[in-house]
Amino acid sequence: MRNLTTSWDQSPPEEAGIGDATGSLVHSRRPAGVAGGSRDASSTAPGSRLEPAGRRIQWPTVTAVIPTLNEADNLRWLMPRLTAVDEVVIVDGQSTDGTVEVALAIRPDAKIIVEPPIGKGAAMRTGMAAATCDLIIMLDADGSMDPAEFDSFLALLCRGYDFVKGTRYGCGGGSDDLTGLRSLGNRMLTKLANLLYGQHWSDLCYGYVAMRRDAVERLCLRSTGFEIETEMCVNAVRAGLRIAEVPSHETERRHGQSNLNTFRDGWRVLKTMIRLRFAGPLERPEPDRAPAEALPALSTVE
Repeated sequence: MRNLTTSWDQSPPEEAGIGDATGSLVHSRRPAGVAGGSRDASSTAPGSRLEPAGRRIQWPTVTAVIPTLNEADNLRWLMPRLTAVDEVVIVDGQSTDGTVEVALAIRPDAKIIVEPPIGKGAAMRTGMAAATCDLIIMLDADGSMDPAEFDSFLALLCRGYDFVKGTRYGCGGGSDDLTGLRSLGNRMLTKLANLLYGQHWSDLCYGYVAMRRDAVERLCLRSTGFEIETEMCVNAVRAGLRIAEVPSHETERRHGQSNLNTFRDGWRVLKTMIRLRFAGPLERPEPDRAPAEALPALSTVE
């Protein structure tokens, strides 16, 4: 896997496929070419990509979760690039600029949930709860996160990881949007998180994340604002999930202004990180609970 940094103290599985809820692998070796490039759905069905030899690599099903608040102009760029996912969940905070209408015009099958604009965290939790596919990938609506990077995230889930987070500081990653102040604050918070949780992350405050749907319940998310990005990461550690980082390049917001407040949201991130550090490990599923059903194999179809 190129440009891969992991934050788990075990070596990644040698076999590729989808694991059960414990992270063990149940399927065959990863076909060549899975990790590179992006899925071009213009000539293939959702959930597959066409290889030069004429074979299709069949992914487990994927839901994209996108919180929105007056993002109509940005969705005109983003939505046409989501044709390779099986399900799109839009959680809208009562936009007044036609965000919902634009989303449905481009993707008529999108699942739209409208709720009061409580915050990004509340919207992401709602979207994850509504997702029905095997894997979930979360990204912002502002066009700063490129769907062309989906394969890098999904390939790691198919190798047995439970939770994959993007990093703008890994080899091949970067940001056109981070100011000097925000970058400094993020690096300081990341160092503190690594100290508190015994990790080796390079980027804490970045919301480009993918996970197995059966991991959502184990994260026990409660945040309502931007601090949910931190809560997801630290609760993944507390829940004992297999975690990986993958490089990602963040571009500038394409239209409009961000709702992020550097000092307010930085303070919320700090409080969340410290509070959860002393909350103890998250409980694992009860032993007598039926094991999670294994996900479909990553397979090739002639």
